[in-house]
Amino acid sequence: MRIRLNQIIPCMGLFGVFFLASCSSGASSIKMKGSDTEVNLAVNLAENFTKVDPTFSIAISGGGSGLGITSLMNGQADIANSSRPLSDEEIKQFKAKDIEIKTVVFAEDATAFIVHKDLPLEEIDTETLGKILSGEIRDWESVTGKAMPINIYGRQSSSGTHSFVKKKLKIEFSNTAKEMTGNAQIIEGVKADKTGVGYVGAGYVAHDPSASQNVKILRIAPKKGEVAISPMDQTAINAGTYFFQRPLYQFILAESWEKVRKFINYERSPAGRKQIEDHGYYILENQTNEI
Repeated sequence: MRIRLNQIIPCMGLFGVFFLASCSSGASSIKMKGSDTEVNLAVNLAENFTKVDPTFSIAISGGGSGLGITSLMNGQADIANSSRPLSDEEIKQFKAKDIEIKTVVFAEDATAFIVHKDLPLEEIDTETLGKILSGEIRDWESVTGKAMPINIYGRQSSSGTHSFVKKKLKIEFSNTAKEMTGNAQIIEGVKADKTGVGYVGAGYVAHDPSASQNVKILRIAPKKGEVAISPMDQTAINAGTYFFQRPLYQFILAESWEKVRKFINYERSPAGRKQIEDHGYYILENQTNEI
């Protein structure tokens, strides 16, 4: 059996990636949209699942958690990948449209904060980080001793990661922060900018070989004077002690459940679990069984 990759295109910077895996013209078609944090993992899972089930066909695109949820609400997706839970307003909208959805939490993610490899900084506390991202601190001098203006590389407001970081730090982002369409753009921005700081999915940066040579992942201290923890520290993640960790969600239309269920079960299988872990994410032990 051979997988045919029909398209892998940038989609004008909005959707991130479009991927269609199909081995049969009669394959059941599934659409998955949403979180840019999850898109590389989703593509890899889908590609490998087609080796198990040749009738499976799936189109995957990123663009942010909010976009995925809106697409689900408008009938333009079967699965919405999301790095945040549904908002109260979104729950109301689904109810108003009489749309029933199922929720799957399939992995635990950590958000990594990156700086250029030459910046003399290895760790930071959340208070200082919040002041940087909100624009209260605009120069690296008070943090690193080097007088350089700070450039912030972040995500659009539709991004679940954007919302997650803002809520965890209890801030509003600086109006000078650059709004990028995804992890890849943030990494490229920081790689080229010795004064840059950005936030990306830890699993994403861990699987970018060039990133490890050009950017540093900062250790994060919950408070000044406390131990700083790396998002790559699996022991800390398992213990729930890394400040920026969160569950990853898949919201699924109830009417699409039967055609989606086999793929969800593949994610929970030993093979799917290994792929999730290989991408730098963490498995929640009570979510590995079939559903």
